[in-house]
Amino acid sequence: MREYLLTLCITAAVTYLLTGPVRKFAIVAGAMPEIRARDVHREPTPRLGGIAMFFGLCAGLLVADHLTNLSEVFEKSNEPRALLSGAALIWLIGVLDDKFEIDALIKLGGQMIAAGVMVVQGLTILWIPLPGVGTVALTQWQGTLLTVALVVITINAVNFVDGLDGLAAGMVCIAAAAFFMYAYRIWYSYGIEAAAPASLFAAILMGMCLGFLPHNMHPARIFMGDSGSMLIGLVLAAGAISVTGQVDPDVMKLFSGSERNAVHQMVPVYIPLLMPLTIIAIPAADLILAIVRRTWRGQSPFAADRGHLHHRLLEIGHSHSRAVLIMYFFSALIAFGALAYSVNAASMWIVLCVVFLSAIGLVLLLLPRFTPRAPRWAERFVPPRYRRGRSAVPAGEAAVAEDEAAEERVPVAAGVSGVNGATAVGPRSRTR
Repeated sequence: MREYLLTLCITAAVTYLLTGPVRKFAIVAGAMPEIRARDVHREPTPRLGGIAMFFGLCAGLLVADHLTNLSEVFEKSNEPRALLSGAALIWLIGVLDDKFEIDALIKLGGQMIAAGVMVVQGLTILWIPLPGVGTVALTQWQGTLLTVALVVITINAVNFVDGLDGLAAGMVCIAAAAFFMYAYRIWYSYGIEAAAPASLFAAILMGMCLGFLPHNMHPARIFMGDSGSMLIGLVLAAGAISVTGQVDPDVMKLFSGSERNAVHQMVPVYIPLLMPLTIIAIPAADLILAIVRRTWRGQSPFAADRGHLHHRLLEIGHSHSRAVLIMYFFSALIAFGALAYSVNAASMWIVLCVVFLSAIGLVLLLLPRFTPRAPRWAERFVPPRYRRGRSAVPAGEAAVAEDEAAEERVPVAAGVSGVNGATAVGPRSRTR
């Protein structure tokens, strides 16, 4: 565990320290698209944050290769090299898109090629466990198609949810934390070395997100761009593929005792089928709804709009920060709920806790304009908006004033001094 924590910390530190220089480079390179109609931010913000995240990934893999226990992962498995190859390709495509805005179909083809590169090097699904059937071995073509599909779906799901400051990085970090606990339990409790690569990928992914989040929280100083969102989506998919298709369920030796106990004990085997879906449940739902919505209107599935879940949270009255926290809450509820169920499927307390927390989440969704007030003795320690003594403004007048202020705000064009505390150099003539 200490070596995983060290790898996580090194990855986070490298990502955090490189994000500042990468931001300056993005400004000079002109990787600052002008404000689009579907954007939430009001000022041009540099992209290319994925550059820092990619070098954080490289640093994490390099450190892990020189640690005593984790170095065995590189000796016994080619999966880390497969991940690095696919990540480098998808990262390069993302950098080109952040700068030159390549076509969506070209990006889709690049995602499939990156997944194919990982498959060629051994990171693929070899078998899947099915309830009531057992372990089903896949042919080479079946494993390849299933692996490519999972990689492409995960990449685009993460890319679609990257619409608010800190949203994608935070949600993927929560998913990676749940997935790390699941993979580490399989490796440590059952002694299955094949689960070690998935644990390493999850730890590095957490480091990448944690190192980037301080620069990306609202108001964001830099965006990860497609170079970052597609990268973390690929790493997340690689961990799911590794633990799903590489770990042999028969090695766990769970078929003992009564039939009822065997069913409960087999839950950790079936969870790999659900875990990759639960950790991206919110992004995947957003992706499916976006495709249905756009095709229903006769548009391309890749046509951008303001109908994503985070946009709807803003429309019903939630603030930017509260919308992000609500998305965090439901992501953690689904991911850690599935994790808890994999540990003890027979416990009714888990189901009751999930139901109770879901009710709390629904209440939060229905109270978009609720503003908490701090007690008198604590008012000096909280921001002014939480103090009781501030001047009261009627709700109607406040709403009118806010609308008038929004109409008067004009997006700042790239190349104008004062963009998020910096001077933007090299304006872009094209809009997205």
